[in-house]
Amino acid sequence: MIDLECLAYGAGHGEEGLCLLVRMGPHRILLDCGLEDISRLPASQNSLPADFVICSHAHADHARGLLALHQSFPKLPIYASTVTTQLLPLNWPTLTPSEQPQFCQTFPWQKPIEIRKGLGVQLFPSGHLPGASSILLTWAAPNRTYSLVYTGDFFLSNSRLVEGLPLGDIKGLKPDVLIVEGSYGTSRHPHRRQLENQLAERIHRAIADGYSILLPTSALGLGQELLMLLRSHHYFTGRDLDIWVDGIVANGCDAYLELLPHFPAAVQNFAQHQPLFWDERVRPRLRRLSPEQRDNLGKTPCILIADQTADLSLYITEKSGAWILLLPQKPGYPPKMWPENLQLLGLRGVETYLLAEHSDGPGTTQLIHNLRPQHIIFVHGSPTYLADLANLDELRNRYQLHTPASGMLVELPIGETFLQPAMPETHYQGELAEMGAEVAISLPNNVTADPRWSNFADTGLVEARWQGDELVLRGLSQREIIGVGSDRPLPVELECCGNCQHFRGQRCWSQLSPLFGFKVTPDGYCPVFESIHSVDRLQD
Repeated sequence: MIDLECLAYGAGHGEEGLCLLVRMGPHRILLDCGLEDISRLPASQNSLPADFVICSHAHADHARGLLALHQSFPKLPIYASTVTTQLLPLNWPTLTPSEQPQFCQTFPWQKPIEIRKGLGVQLFPSGHLPGASSILLTWAAPNRTYSLVYTGDFFLSNSRLVEGLPLGDIKGLKPDVLIVEGSYGTSRHPHRRQLENQLAERIHRAIADGYSILLPTSALGLGQELLMLLRSHHYFTGRDLDIWVDGIVANGCDAYLELLPHFPAAVQNFAQHQPLFWDERVRPRLRRLSPEQRDNLGKTPCILIADQTADLSLYITEKSGAWILLLPQKPGYPPKMWPENLQLLGLRGVETYLLAEHSDGPGTTQLIHNLRPQHIIFVHGSPTYLADLANLDELRNRYQLHTPASGMLVELPIGETFLQPAMPETHYQGELAEMGAEVAISLPNNVTADPRWSNFADTGLVEARWQGDELVLRGLSQREIIGVGSDRPLPVELECCGNCQHFRGQRCWSQLSPLFGFKVTPDGYCPVFESIHSVDRLQD
């Protein structure tokens, strides 16, 4: 019988949560429970689904199933870091504080704890979110000691409110098994500060052009990072501007205010001079949005951060001015589409941005080479991105790699000969031909079998750029093409789609128009044009 195994109840693909059952000899450890439905966890009335549970951090895709798990198995011990324990209740916002059961026990940072005879647990900060932890499990078997590291979500770089994973503290652990997230695959991203500056500059231009900005985010992490960026960036410091926060994102801000002693020293120093959140004295003003204030929202340019599942029609209406919707990118997956049937008359554009919360490809490989495991299990990311990581020669030649799907059991033999499983092909050989004024590049048709092809070939247009000695091709989406030149407000007197009352969600909704139902450019025109700026409409 193999001493180490990992069963993925949820491998973290797409919207699926992460939930892993690790067996180390006689011990069964459940790592995270981000399942919406815990019925897939097998257990009888006389047995528990695991000996205990450890939650890496409080994001919903890692923690939302914990309450149901506790209610079904009240005797099942659940552990996490101190900060994660305080943030977990935000996953169940419908419960009042008195209704929230205190079921999670805490572990200190970097202190080995013998949780069962011969089984030790140690938590290390992993960046990404306050309280997020990487978990080291060690089992002293009769013949040797086995070890396993689970990173949860990790980020090597510092962000506004969280210091990055301290690589020096875990360097050289040489675990037998490393379970690591691969959210960004092999892609390489600019430095975090550069991404922040790009986003701040885009918001600055939009506000200067008379637009309001809507930023839907999750309750924890990105929303609070955005607020700290907007309050401290030189584009906005001292600016006469309102930043509104609504829904469970505001609840997340309240929870952060209880955690000040756990934040980096720079954040604690900032909080000594002005409030971290909810400040109406210092510009830009940071305010919680109340239902009574929604009617005035957007009449002057403002910024609103709201829950990512919120109904956009609560904020964007035909009387609320012009808005731009900025959505966070989720690398490896198509951009989330907004509901066009809402006919949001004030929506003038939908764009995406990247503010990295996970380590990119080089950061992931850096962590792996510092830990030097025997087995690596890649989870949490699109299957194609995880396959890209598993296809890297620098990893395939050194480690034993696994990319399990949900429901798959991975056996982890230690010290035995291992045959690397065949991975999907990710490199394609083609030909190029110079034809006078242009160049043609041909690729084999099996490239279209990759699920990413539909997004790449959406419009049939590509953008090429040099990256060192390599030429990189990128597919252009309809949104990018339609959005070209739409950053600035159109002149009110111009008869074009952007000023037409039938133009909503980048489509024409006039049944009298030959363009009805089609995507159109804001500077387009048709004979049934009706101005959104007409006197009667303004009086309504």
